[in-house]
Amino acid sequence: MATVQLTGVDKYYGSLCALHEVSLEVEHGSFVVFVGPSGCGKSTLLRCIAGLEDVNRGTIMIDRTDVTHLPPVDRDLTMVFQSYALYPHMTVRANIEFGMKVNRVPADERARRVEDAARILQLSDLLDRKPAQLSGGQRQRVAIGRSIVKHPKVFLFDEPLSNLDAKLRVQMRIELESLHKELGATMIYVTHDQVEAMTMADRIVVLNEGRIEQIGSPMDLYSHPATEFVAGFIGSPSMNIFDAASDIGAAVPLHSDAARLGIRPEHIEIPEHIETDATGLSATIEVKEQLGGESYLYTRTEGGSQIVVKTDGEDDHQPGESLTLVLPVHRVHQFGSHGQSLSI
Repeated sequence: MATVQLTGVDKYYGSLCALHEVSLEVEHGSFVVFVGPSGCGKSTLLRCIAGLEDVNRGTIMIDRTDVTHLPPVDRDLTMVFQSYALYPHMTVRANIEFGMKVNRVPADERARRVEDAARILQLSDLLDRKPAQLSGGQRQRVAIGRSIVKHPKVFLFDEPLSNLDAKLRVQMRIELESLHKELGATMIYVTHDQVEAMTMADRIVVLNEGRIEQIGSPMDLYSHPATEFVAGFIGSPSMNIFDAASDIGAAVPLHSDAARLGIRPEHIEIPEHIETDATGLSATIEVKEQLGGESYLYTRTEGGSQIVVKTDGEDDHQPGESLTLVLPVHRVHQFGSHGQSLSI
């Protein structure tokens, strides 16, 4: 079983602690995404799993074997980087089979593996082209194909889509999800884009300043964030966050330790009638963004709080308009002074 288990992993660069007591288990066949802001330690963690960085403390197990001090070549995994790292003078076929040639895989076996990878990645008609003749998405598929033919126990992806335009990133996300289902392989994927994390992952590992903030399914993290950091990072657009002493806090039953409150833009309502399990606030629209199928209203309450409201694309409210915002009490998240989630 191609499980990956980390226990108490620390990583230092001099006096800087890049990873602190990281412990997690990646189950066989799962698609786990490491996500967090720049500098949070997600790429460092991936490189430690790959063996490209040594750990200062802790253990890394792959397939129940301690690989903590093994070189990358002995860990039976493969890594796809942000840069495609293709040989420009070689054809697609030659790029994909290069590693197998180095490892002296027989020619007929190399040919079979290349054909299988090309079929999975829709590269069969491109095998005789060179990288300069390919689009960015096609080059990335070649880089992935080079990994597939190794038949590794674990696939590692370090922000592989960040060089692609927005439309192509969406297409490549779909292709990677399909690839995961077809191969049934264990995959660990790093991204700073929480939309990628939400759409691709079985489980998400949210990192912040070298520590794990929360591990869970995308909807667990969305609906039940363990900390204010997770609440603000997961979800697009971001959750509205307020001080408990704001006009929002004045209208919500508060936990005795509440310091901050949050509610997602899509959970705020603009109804004709206010229900009993809700808080109504008077606000004025300052800016409206229309994005086709949805709109965002940037509003300011009478008490000075800014609230972003997500509505559908046919919303006809306009800047300068006054309206009542309804915040269903059961949708309001409460956080303590240290950012921990509270329940009332």
